Amino acid sequence: MITENFASATENAIQVYAAKDLQPLINGSIITPGNGEYNTVRKIWNGMIDRNPAVIVRCINTNDIIHAVRFARDHDLLISVRGGGHNVSGNAVCNGGVMIDLSLMKTVKVYPEEKLAYVEMGATWGDFDKATQEYGLATTGGLISTTGVAGLTLGGGVGWLVRKYGLSCDNLIEAEVVTADGRLAKASLQENADLLWGLRGGGGNFGIVSSMKLRVHKVDTVLGGMIIYTRDKAKEVIQFYRQFIQTAPEELTLYAGLMTSPDGIPVVALIGCYCGDIGKGETVMKPIRDFGSPVVDLIQPIPYVQMQSLLDGGFPHGYRYYWKSGFLEDLSDESIDIIISHMASNPSPYSAIVLEYYGGAAAREPEGGTAYPHRQSQCDLVIGSGWVEKQDDEKNITWTRKIWDALQPYLSHKVYVNTLGVEGEERVREAYGDNYSRLAALKRKYDPDNMFRMNQNILPA
Repeated sequence: MITENFASATENAIQVYAAKDLQPLINGSIITPGNGEYNTVRKIWNGMIDRNPAVIVRCINTNDIIHAVRFARDHDLLISVRGGGHNVSGNAVCNGGVMIDLSLMKTVKVYPEEKLAYVEMGATWGDFDKATQEYGLATTGGLISTTGVAGLTLGGGVGWLVRKYGLSCDNLIEAEVVTADGRLAKASLQENADLLWGLRGGGGNFGIVSSMKLRVHKVDTVLGGMIIYTRDKAKEVIQFYRQFIQTAPEELTLYAGLMTSPDGIPVVALIGCYCGDIGKGETVMKPIRDFGSPVVDLIQPIPYVQMQSLLDGGFPHGYRYYWKSGFLEDLSDESIDIIISHMASNPSPYSAIVLEYYGGAAAREPEGGTAYPHRQSQCDLVIGSGWVEKQDDEKNITWTRKIWDALQPYLSHKVYVNTLGVEGEERVREAYGDNYSRLAALKRKYDPDNMFRMNQNILPA
């Protein structure tokens, strides 16, 4: 009780200081637990995350971010940063500290002649794509349109264009960053190139990115959708996928997934997007269309924005999510059998297991390099558990861990940082591999006191 009273008194003091010292300096607003917006703003995509910041600073410009960081530093407060708030780990929200909320900063400006786009860090990929598609342009941007541009890009960033145009972070050419000492720095190949390298996959470890410039590419109508088979065909479908994707052209990104249809039927699906000439795409897709006896073939020419939102309905805001993920050493028949057998006992119709093979442009680093290290052509396994009720937490988490344990002999101990939950330092090291020591040195340079630690944290060297 004494501890709770002390914490409450401390948070009350923080709120008083914020109203007196911070609010006069910013153009945005300060939200505290007594404010009617508080419970709405602190909620993020993963409904399992239920944390209570002492203060939420809703920023509307870079100046607001600078003053929020200085306020947190001066009062020695924990900082969390919300962009899209879509990451499964829930690091966008902290308990008892300052949540710096960028979700109102959504400006997107497109420079079609230069094939560049400027974007603020509260924008989602839906916001970004709406702006760039007015000019028939796009860049690699995830699989769910409500994902934030900031978090996805800073962690690497895969999506439907990844095999043709590389990761989101590969297309990052410039960023403005508020560093731990409350100053604004620019990162590009010409200025603070080491920081740009770190931002290309190193997450939010080095500061708060307020805006980015991303390279965009000519993408308009794509050939995309899914082909769905009954679950009893799962092994042969995944075996076909394993062979076909090895020689597929870079214009095609293709994933395989075990899931439950909206009407409750267990299925296996091939989900793909061909971003080149539609006529050539039809030729490329023909072996997929001709394979087996699908329940339905939904692949067709569609606008890119429709492709980007194709899976949105499967990952609703506010459901409860728990993921495990890692790169498979080899998508062997044995590992396929384990995936299929465990999926048969899945307790929730909202869970899925997805196999994502990259390769193509994702295997090549851009000029200046990236902190993202996993350029080998491997298959990423994502066990994405989702359910609705808190009372079902234990059985869904237990199921996820059970299949994860069973697959350990087949994993490479490499992981894509954006699909990590709260799994400890060793897993963060697996996310960065040989780049970890360089990232730790960069962390020491830009954030020696580890102010920005609500993330997949890299400890200062």
